[in-house]
Amino acid sequence: MKDEAGMPGSFAGLSLARPRVMGIINVTPDSFSDGGEALAADDAIGRGRQMLADGADILDVGGESTRPGAEPVDTATEIARVVPVIEALARAGALVSVDTRHAPVMRAAIAAGARVVNDVTALTGDPDSLAVLAASDVSVVLMHMQGEPGTMQDDPRYDDTAQEVFDYLKGRVAACERAGIARARIAVDPGIGFGKTVDHNLDILSRLDLYRDLGCPLLVGLSRKSFIARLSRGEPPKGRLAGSIAAALATLDKGVRLFRVHDVGETVQAFSVWQAIAAGRSQRVENK
Repeated sequence: MKDEAGMPGSFAGLSLARPRVMGIINVTPDSFSDGGEALAADDAIGRGRQMLADGADILDVGGESTRPGAEPVDTATEIARVVPVIEALARAGALVSVDTRHAPVMRAAIAAGARVVNDVTALTGDPDSLAVLAASDVSVVLMHMQGEPGTMQDDPRYDDTAQEVFDYLKGRVAACERAGIARARIAVDPGIGFGKTVDHNLDILSRLDLYRDLGCPLLVGLSRKSFIARLSRGEPPKGRLAGSIAAALATLDKGVRLFRVHDVGETVQAFSVWQAIAAGRSQRVENK
């Protein structure tokens, strides 16, 4: 199914007639913005429930930081971090995504109730990942990253950033289809900030129309990224809300409908107002 502009009209059972918000739940001690805040399962579950109340459509649970310079986490630790959170949030009725690059974690998360796998390596980080997804019926987000988290920001280089990222993602979509993962189950993410300078990020964001040709929903992760501070006044991660929302709104006209964010309520409010203005009619919901 596609919308009037020819973009895919759904992902993981969600209509993309309106923008969808994926709330970030980092069950980690070292994520760049909120590391340690939800390391305990109860804290992560509480955060997820609040995000649902704030309007999140998907909850993305991760147990390994992939920030620049991050150290890898063994899969047993990662599984122990994410599975109790996924189980609880899935039981609460949430559409849960697992943010992982490891096939054993994918298997455990799917068994626990995850319906989306969000992989920063586009299913290249583990030789078993394609088979795990092919054997399931869950959806997948394929992200572009140059290098690996520990070194990706050392000296990233491209000749034509947007085109090279497009070509990579096109190849990964084709690899998934060859493995038996239908294109209808796939979304793509150009990986803002993953092996990219500010100029690389801006080139991608200014040319997002290019990615329509992939025939997959487009997800972006802009929330609290360092490029926002570099374009502004060097604000710390939690001081980048306005820039995060500005960047997200700028991409709506370019076909993006999936947004991975830290600040769910504020983003949902911004999208509601944007949509109402764009439609020229009221979408107001009365508070009872």
